[in-house]
Formats: sequence, C-alpha cells, structure tokens
Amino acid sequence: MILIHGVGMRLEAWAPQIAAFAKTHRVIAVDMPGHGGSEKIPAGSTVTDFVAWFGRFLDDMRIARANIAGHSMGALISGGAAASFADRIIRLAYLNGVYRRDPAAKAAVLARAAAIRTSGVDTKGPLLRWFGDDPQSQRARELTRAWLEGVDPEGYAIAYTAFASGDETYADCWPSVTCPALFLTGSGDPNSTREMAEQMASRTPNGWVRIVDGHRHMVNLTAPETVNALMAEWLTCREKPV
Repeated sequence: MILIHGVGMRLEAWAPQIAAFAKTHRVIAVDMPGHGGSEKIPAGSTVTDFVAWFGRFLDDMRIARANIAGHSMGALISGGAAASFADRIIRLAYLNGVYRRDPAAKAAVLARAAAIRTSGVDTKGPLLRWFGDDPQSQRARELTRAWLEGVDPEGYAIAYTAFASGDETYADCWPSVTCPALFLTGSGDPNSTREMAEQMASRTPNGWVRIVDGHRHMVNLTAPETVNALMAEWLTCREKPV
C-alpha cells in the first residue's frame, strides 16, 4: 500500500495508517516532490507532471502493482495514476479530494496560490479550514502547524499551484477507472465536499462513498480509528460494497 500526502504535509501525516496497516501490508509513505526529503520538480509543473513523478517512483521502487491512497493533493495524484496507468493500481482510496470546484471555490484557491509568491506559506488559513475547535483535533492541528511552518516555500508553491488548477485535469476519467475506488471525506470539509465525493463515486464503475461525520479535511489524523476501519474495508474489496 502506497500513501501520498497533501500540500504542505509530509509522509508522517500518515502515521496512524502506517502503524495500523504495517501489520498486514508492506506500507510505503512517500514525500511528495518539494516536501520532506523529496526533491522539487520544476516550477510550473502541473498535476500531470506530479502523476508522471509518481510513475517514476513506482519504477524506481520496482513496484509493479499497488493499492494507492492519496489525501488532498495526494488524492489528485492517485486519481491521475489510476487514469494513466490503471494496470499498476489494484485499488484506489481518494481521501478529501477535490472535483470540479464551483466558481467561488476555484477563484479562492487560485487567489491563495497566487499569493504564495508574495506572502509566503500561509499557516493560519489551512488550520482554520481544516480543523474544528474540538479537543480531539488539537494534537493533529499542532502537528499540521509544524509541518506547514517547516515546508520548503518553493516546493510548496509549485505543488499548491498545481493543486489549485488541477481539479479538472482528470475529472472526465472516472468512468474508465475500474479498480475498487473509495471516496472518503469529512462531513465538515468546506473544500473537499461530500457532494464532490458523491459525484466522483457515481461516475466510477466500482466506486463508493464514505463520510466521516463531524470532521473536516485532516480526517486521517482527527478520526484515525474510523478512517482505518474504512480503509481496512477497502483493502478487502474486489468490488464496491453493497
């Protein structure tokens, strides 16, 4: 099982899933380009370029086929991989991923991307969007703050710009994705919404939706037991659950 994190994060963001699934699977969490220990890819790179990077990663690791789970930007990459080299993807888990943002959401994310070059990495906005005020989210919030504060600004800018403009890159490909595909998000996620997950699943022959009630964007950290249970179900499925 390969895990791909979102913009501004690093492979440690998957810690609860690594701990759970390493007992039953070979688990590989990878730092996205320009994050953690991974080198940047060129400025101006698109989601397609990040998908190509992931294909090279599979080649370098000599992985013929794998279960792929991606969160946020990692979801876009994993979805692009399922569309581009389907024979290498056993199952796909698309966590808190975006799909065809409405005009207001698209304008907002493009504005945030444009502001990075002049204002740097925004550490406050994501925390407000991604977390509620509940005590159980406090630890995840502080970890996320530290990762955002430590991210390479240029690597972040490259990835976020690709993320901001990438919600439609593979949007028409879902009917051709035939592997078991889980679309999971939090009920309170304002940007990767329930409606997006439902729309993608309805277009994917073997896709289904799971919503984590009461949580927002970082559900794998704020509701790890629930997410792990849903991912465990996903790992046993040859077709979508009834």
